[in-house]
Amino acid sequence: MKKIYTLLLAATFVACGSSNEKKDDGFKFNRTKKEETKVVQEKTTTPVDLDNRGIGPIKDLVFDSAIDEAMVKEGSTAFKQKCTACHKAEGKLIGPAMKGIYERRHPAWVMNMLMNPAEMVKEDPIAKALLAEYSNILMINQNLSQEEARAIAEYLRSL
Repeated sequence: MKKIYTLLLAATFVACGSSNEKKDDGFKFNRTKKEETKVVQEKTTTPVDLDNRGIGPIKDLVFDSAIDEAMVKEGSTAFKQKCTACHKAEGKLIGPAMKGIYERRHPAWVMNMLMNPAEMVKEDPIAKALLAEYSNILMINQNLSQEEARAIAEYLRSL
């Protein structure tokens, strides 16, 4: 009987013994250093053009001097739902950063790009240059109404 207990005890030690070998149960991701997120200022090769109004239904757009906060709220919601897959406020993503857009583009151009991206990239020189700069990835037509596009345009002013 003593031999059986000794064998069981020895078998338990062997089975539960530690091993220096680590078992790989699948995919692992180990960070070797702490990664920091930082906003990178967008460097663009596309020229600034404040006179070009683009191709589409909007021939001109002049903003009121005061920002319409109700429209900004509506535009923020629409931007988050329809634009953030490709655009960030600051820094490039799939498309250009939106902060400071009116320092680079006329408001009518922005509205026409929001409402008419396919025709813009076919005919507008700035839209063509942006398409080339962003790896020929076309902006998706979100089928925005003029009111939705105007709300997003107002939101972009507030950035």
